[in-house]
Amino acid sequence: MTTNGWLQIIIFVLAILLVTKPMGILIVRVFSRERTPLDPVLRPIEKFIYRLTGIDETHEMRWTEYTIAMLVFSGISMALLYGIERVQQWLPLNPEKMANVPPTLAFGTAASFTTNTNWQAYSGESTMSYFTQMAGLAYHNFVSAAVGIVLAIVVIRGIARKETDKLGNFWLDMTRCLLWVLFPLCVVGSLVLVSQGVVQNLKPYTTVELIEPQTVQILASDGKKTTQIVRQQVIAQGPVASQEVIKELGTNGGGFFNANSAHPFENPTPLSNFIEMVLIFAIPSGLTYTLGRMTGSQRHGWAVWGAMAFLFLCGATTAYWAEAQGNRLLVGTNQQASAMQSGGNMEGKEVRFGIANSALFATVTTDASCGAVTSMHDSFTPLGGMVPLINIMLGEVVFGGVGAGLYGIFVFIVLAVFIAGLMVGRTPEYLGKKIESYDVQMAMLAVLILAFCILGFSAFAAVKSFGTSSISNPGPHGLSQIIYAYTSSAGNNGSAFAGLNANTNWYNISTAAVQLLGRFFMIIPVMAIAGNLARKKVVPASAGTFPVTGALFSGLLVSTIVIVGALTFFPALSLGPILEHLLMGAGKVF
Repeated sequence: MTTNGWLQIIIFVLAILLVTKPMGILIVRVFSRERTPLDPVLRPIEKFIYRLTGIDETHEMRWTEYTIAMLVFSGISMALLYGIERVQQWLPLNPEKMANVPPTLAFGTAASFTTNTNWQAYSGESTMSYFTQMAGLAYHNFVSAAVGIVLAIVVIRGIARKETDKLGNFWLDMTRCLLWVLFPLCVVGSLVLVSQGVVQNLKPYTTVELIEPQTVQILASDGKKTTQIVRQQVIAQGPVASQEVIKELGTNGGGFFNANSAHPFENPTPLSNFIEMVLIFAIPSGLTYTLGRMTGSQRHGWAVWGAMAFLFLCGATTAYWAEAQGNRLLVGTNQQASAMQSGGNMEGKEVRFGIANSALFATVTTDASCGAVTSMHDSFTPLGGMVPLINIMLGEVVFGGVGAGLYGIFVFIVLAVFIAGLMVGRTPEYLGKKIESYDVQMAMLAVLILAFCILGFSAFAAVKSFGTSSISNPGPHGLSQIIYAYTSSAGNNGSAFAGLNANTNWYNISTAAVQLLGRFFMIIPVMAIAGNLARKKVVPASAGTFPVTGALFSGLLVSTIVIVGALTFFPALSLGPILEHLLMGAGKVF
């Protein structure tokens, strides 16, 4: 651990703090239909879209109608992506003649990108054509992010409005989110990344002669090894920058290349690395300010931000400390940071970024439901790798995915307020709305769905040969690989303990099922709470009202998140990374 490393973490937190208010104000203006500088350009386009599609700007939906519209839209979009993958070899923009994607992999990928998970059981540069990358995957990066944002806005409207069953119009909200928020930011962001060296072209891959030919061993299908001299290298490229920005800004995470953001064509410089991390948190952080502004309680928005920031710093500090300690099994090896070496556990790390940035990026990408990586989480120390795992298990409510983080932490706010009400012996209230049994039941249903998806599927895969045959390490680390796969899928994250071979029929189908459950079955109870709150009257605050605007509330919210997570997942963690840490201390490897 170095002063430079801590300084980078502090600067990142300050950057997120600075971007929160401007982003929050932008989102408020867009969804409140206030005037913005982009209106003269975008408003005519918006009106044309409504005329073309028959959208009634004045029509508002109940929570059930809004949810059904979202589900229908997502289902049709998923089917469209599946179809593109299955026929890509006959579609244009395929200079490398990529074959059609196999059925189960195409299904898993379609479910993954539809749910904002972007779980990739394939290498992008050797599987997907340019057309599939742009018209299929990048399209979903935009619309799945927009779905998350508009659902968060619906939850905020449910809190802010009173005695109504109207929560907005899904088609209107989606259009404004794409035109005013995501498209402009991505255009600017793409140009910035191109200036840093991120590739953006439609050229065929380039074959170059190696300066030093390499001798490699190849394992044949009959199990025999043969030696081959490699004299050429194929350099993959393509429309990377345009997909990279929305991948981070929309907390999608799916990389154009298999190495993801560790690839120099996706993330070439320390500045691009910093920008990409800020993009991941920009909208989720801004939504906390939007929450405060639209509900008329800005202090409440900052209290939620404070709880998120505290949990983020706990995770980043732990991951940095664990990775900076190095590997205990490398006895006699100097793993201390110095002018000549970065120190710590450098296995699986990109040397351009080192320990601090790798730990910081891993924490950021799993606090948000992003899943982009600059280092291989499978190569982290047991405790270092446990941090990304816990971040997702908590529901990715530490800023979280675009929109999903806010409506995810809203579930814990309901539970925290309910607990506070039990403590003082009165009906709990949240910003003037009574929290009743229906609201708590829906909140607990959302929590249980996440737990079932992670623990149920992990347990089944851990006792079946088709589940254990994919792990690369036996013992507790192998169990961690399985648990991480379903945790990442249920949390719509998409990162992985990459030692797991996920491109099998079992994992393609089961992770897709978990992704769909973790996304849409959690959304339904959250929307039900929003619809129920919108119908309620506002109750004036009294001496017995629990305040949701200060450090006490933030502390209770943090405690609720941690306690629910600990009670649910500690047994699984104790059999995985915790046991691995203890055994590694005893000199055992897996």
